[in-house]
Amino acid sequence: MEQGCYTALITPFTPAGDLDRDGLSGLINFQIENRITGILATGTTGESPTFKWEEHNLVIDLIAKQTRGKCTCIAGTGSNNTAEAITGTSHAAKQGVDGVLLVDPYYNGPSSLEIRREYYEAVARETPGLDIIPYIIPGRTGAQMLPQDLAILADNHANVTSVKEATGNIDNMKLTRKLCGDGFNIFSGDDALVCQVMADEQIRACGAISVMSNIAPAFMTQMVELLNQGKTQEALAIETALSPLLNLVVITTEEESKYGPVKCRARNPLPLKTMMQILGMPSGPCRQPLGKMTQKGFDMALSALKKVQADNPEILAPVASFFNLDIDARLNDTSAHKALWYNY
Repeated sequence: MEQGCYTALITPFTPAGDLDRDGLSGLINFQIENRITGILATGTTGESPTFKWEEHNLVIDLIAKQTRGKCTCIAGTGSNNTAEAITGTSHAAKQGVDGVLLVDPYYNGPSSLEIRREYYEAVARETPGLDIIPYIIPGRTGAQMLPQDLAILADNHANVTSVKEATGNIDNMKLTRKLCGDGFNIFSGDDALVCQVMADEQIRACGAISVMSNIAPAFMTQMVELLNQGKTQEALAIETALSPLLNLVVITTEEESKYGPVKCRARNPLPLKTMMQILGMPSGPCRQPLGKMTQKGFDMALSALKKVQADNPEILAPVASFFNLDIDARLNDTSAHKALWYNY
């Protein structure tokens, strides 16, 4: 898989919760116009757990068709059911995607050995001509293929040459590089760690599969390109400008319920889609069981956007230009904001 920045694209929905095809097309064109390396369809950010497989395949079909010849397309086809993952991956391969992202099997809790033998190897054998990208995110799945098994997998299957690393564990990433070797591609799955893991000589990540590039694809792409060129200080300047957004992929607040304080954790893609709705980009609501942020969480997201607009307006300028939006007006339209949050 080519080094660079890939956007884990949201899936825009109508207020009724149906797929917004026009909105999806607009988001794809926005990414392409802003020189993104590639687009990931139906990942965590795309709310794939809420799709029926027919809809899942449709979104992949639409994105694969529109990106063909314009940018790389990766399809999220992972499952906690190996047979489903094989079927979904085979479908994506027929659509001409460049690779697939397979998340570690979630909930049923296989060991690292089982994940490798009964899941990744099974899929890799069925589609030997397609790049398979393991997605390691134990905070979501409750399971993890360890670097040792990832290295064995890469040894045994020529179509496994990359990993999306979202453990947040620097030692795990260093071990992955040590065991998998210099030619193996590590993509950061954590926006806030991209600069760190790309600049670290013991990790040497080659890019990112990003959340906030939904809003700022040009700047995330430029940051990754600079890092791959060894221009770390220039990349860090972009990271500083983007930092109000990069730190809000997850927003945690403490709320008051009638039974006492409660920690409320709004996880991706809820903060992102809330910010996209504030800006006026195609997004729509998250699908149930995701819902809305609390007012405290919403205020944090709004404040981050206002800070970016005040300090570095060039970051949101492409959004304004492409979607014909008045960013300042959107950020200050309090009447529209009230529909985007709720409380206990």
